[in-house]
Amino acid sequence: MASSSINTAVIIGGGAAGMFAAARLSEMGVSATVLEPTGQTLRKLRISGKGRCNLTNNCTVEQVMKNVMRNPKFLYSALDNLSPQDTMAWFESHGVPLKTERGGRVFPISDKASDVAAALEKSDVRIIKDRAIKILTENGRVTGVKGEHGEYKADAVILATGGKSYPKTGSTGDGYKLAGDLGHTISEPKASLVPIETKEHFSEELWGFTVKNVTLSLYGNTLPLRGSRKKPIYTELGEMTFQRYGIAGPLSLSASCFIDDKQDYKIVIDLKPGLSMEQLTKRIQRDFDETPNTPFGESLGRLFPRELRADMVRLSEIPQDKPCNQITREEKERLARLTKNLTLTVTRLRPIEEGIVTRGGVKTGEINPKTMESKIVSGLYFAGEIIDCDAMTGGYNLQIAFATAETAAKSILNTTQDGEATWE
Repeated sequence: MASSSINTAVIIGGGAAGMFAAARLSEMGVSATVLEPTGQTLRKLRISGKGRCNLTNNCTVEQVMKNVMRNPKFLYSALDNLSPQDTMAWFESHGVPLKTERGGRVFPISDKASDVAAALEKSDVRIIKDRAIKILTENGRVTGVKGEHGEYKADAVILATGGKSYPKTGSTGDGYKLAGDLGHTISEPKASLVPIETKEHFSEELWGFTVKNVTLSLYGNTLPLRGSRKKPIYTELGEMTFQRYGIAGPLSLSASCFIDDKQDYKIVIDLKPGLSMEQLTKRIQRDFDETPNTPFGESLGRLFPRELRADMVRLSEIPQDKPCNQITREEKERLARLTKNLTLTVTRLRPIEEGIVTRGGVKTGEINPKTMESKIVSGLYFAGEIIDCDAMTGGYNLQIAFATAETAAKSILNTTQDGEATWE
């Protein structure tokens, strides 16, 4: 890193990473200006977690890295600079009491993402409504930023424009061109944490219906033969939502992280993971014995919610008007297998505009992992989703945003003065 003193920094992008970097620089005594095309900061953060904002995960650095899908080792220094516990301490010290929920997910006690946003906006940071169109350089070093409405001199620039997901919140992919124009390589941006389209379609009654406490397993290429030990690529217990095009919801989003265009995929849903196949078969037999003359289509009320019954009847290929006492043993076993192995064929992921985060971005090999500074242009730093790192759901992606922003801010401070940043 160059040794010249840094007095002013421009942050391109007013999302989570950009605003955290700006807040930290302001606390460190470095003048920070944020360029945000929409003029409205933290729009994506405000709607995250259904408006509650899962801002980090209360776990170890090692556990965070295990949940990073691409380039986890690149983040080690950043997470060492700002661990999940450091993130929690910062927000609590800035007036946001926190709580930890299932799976280590951390939320504000108020359940209001606006409280998280307010903490990031408290600092003395200048917000300018302008779109950056070029990062200015001289002799291989940043000198400022050219916007649509003016030029802004800067000793350091942090590029924190996010990815291409949720473009209505301002993530339009501008940063890829800005970085590319300076010689950086961009891994193709694709959707991650996104709903999944399937070959199989469901009845209109089932669209938008959420099933809870089911297990989703993702397999590549082919399903395992009965009795084989082929392991799924991903499996988890949770909830998912049936849609016209396929499936959405938490399980779908997590499974999408493992799907690429290099192979075919099957998804297997276990609608009754608490019962073994044998237990489920006995349960079905008991239900039928108690309602022997009831038509099959009307007998499933104890086993499935109303919204699911029509599709299960159709998929089981058992006539819906067939009395329970006439259903054969083979048909009962087929219903049990269907319940434990509802199989879907993945056709594609939903468009990147529907993704929670973007996979791809500026290649990590061109960024110093200890400082987040470009290896190509001195004084240029990266933070957040623009970097080719993405993670599972659970607060990990915001933790990455905050940790990379902290690292960039500390690096800028250490160029200005030889000393460690503190929060006090």
